[in-house]
Amino acid sequence: MKDAFGAPQSLLVLGGTSEIGLATARRLIARRTRTVWLAGRPSPALEAAAASLRELRTGEDPVTVRTVPFDALEPAAHEEVLGKVFAEGDIDMVLLAFGVLGDQGHDEAAPLAAVRVAQTNYTGAVSAGLTCANALRAQGHGSLVVLSSVAGERARRVNFIYGSSKAGLDAFTQGLGDALHGTGVHVMVVRPGFVRTRMTARLEDGPMATTPEAVAHAIEQGLWRRSETVWVPGALRLVMTVLRHLPRALFRRLPV
Repeated sequence: MKDAFGAPQSLLVLGGTSEIGLATARRLIARRTRTVWLAGRPSPALEAAAASLRELRTGEDPVTVRTVPFDALEPAAHEEVLGKVFAEGDIDMVLLAFGVLGDQGHDEAAPLAAVRVAQTNYTGAVSAGLTCANALRAQGHGSLVVLSSVAGERARRVNFIYGSSKAGLDAFTQGLGDALHGTGVHVMVVRPGFVRTRMTARLEDGPMATTPEAVAHAIEQGLWRRSETVWVPGALRLVMTVLRHLPRALFRRLPV
């Protein structure tokens, strides 16, 4: 259960090597989170991520960090794999943090590569999101936090495959939040702009570029406020409101 200050005591990160996911875990462990599950493909990187979190608490108040094999591209296994996590005890917060950027130029010419982006970012997220949502509803409490993107607000020529997958994820999460309203489960969509991570290392910084730590801070604030939508940075909300309503002929000319 969340403590008296609303901080989750248990956390499940889907995408256990995600830099945003790990930054959020570190931030919550510094508060009151005691149990963390990192779900991801088995790898040295996943084990290293778990080890780095275990080092954050020592002595009488250690943090328990466990890994669980999880693959967004294997939705048939999601109920069994994630069900085992919830069977171990209540989960106060689920952070859906997995996703791939893809390579727009390559993926346009290789449809199967584009399909992989869509299956990871949208289909896999729908499966994992519903599995966790049903478990949270059954326990009667908890938060489901989903990392969307401002790229989903309006498709851009430079990354419309990725953007369209995030648009679908965003719409799905909003609908799921409406479906769970009144059940005790809180659903929050997080829409970061350009985040400096390994995934974006080959790209030039976008406008209002941010960091995993800044996104983690915004997530923590959103949990405390029980927000339904969080923009990172907050100024992007106004920017995207303007861009969303620009005529397409004008939007095509913008260097975005």
